[in-house]
Amino acid sequence: MQEDERVAAAARNNAEWCDIVCGSQGLAGRTDADAWWVPHPSPQWYPDAVTLRPGVDAETLLARIDAGPGASVKDSFADLDLSGYGFRVLFDAQWIHRPPSAPPVDTPLAPVTTPDELAAWAAAHGGGDLFRPALLADPRVRVLARHDDRGVVTGGAVLSGDGPYGVSNLFARVDTSRAIWRAVCATVPDAPLVGYESTPELAPALSAGFTTTGPLRIWLHG
Repeated sequence: MQEDERVAAAARNNAEWCDIVCGSQGLAGRTDADAWWVPHPSPQWYPDAVTLRPGVDAETLLARIDAGPGASVKDSFADLDLSGYGFRVLFDAQWIHRPPSAPPVDTPLAPVTTPDELAAWAAAHGGGDLFRPALLADPRVRVLARHDDRGVVTGGAVLSGDGPYGVSNLFARVDTSRAIWRAVCATVPDAPLVGYESTPELAPALSAGFTTTGPLRIWLHG
């Protein structure tokens, strides 16, 4: 894929993941050629809208969401200016991509398959009630964990979609982030992977074989 196609694919994948999370909490999202959005406030850490192409009209997009204090927009192509609508830039980031590659020597992450395992994973992650058992029933979602010798969760990530897979919610409590990125790659070595990271967290992903494909921006109201 060309670079702009990889950005669009990553944005679509991320929008699908946002829709899955919102759906697991009873919030119905909507999608058209311009964007994905949810009309009611999204869960903590999740945007109320994700743009899916460059040049989306800001007023039209904001009219679809509850654009009051706390609302956020994932500007997938970093080409919106929402400063005149009460929004500020929360952070800038880069979309990342890793093509299929030969199986690395790293140990794959283990699947999380039961509600109890998910609760332990969420506690280690810090997301708490955000990750609900409905996620485990969705065939598009794989929650992955690394455990120590006592079975305690020491890191993990989520894979979502069906090609490319989106990597999100990656965390490391004992290992380095680079080790978890490499373990994610070992889990699905024959599939393309996409995601995004802000500058402070970008280096571990790049060291695991990802490359940057384009900028994005998160806008927050208030």
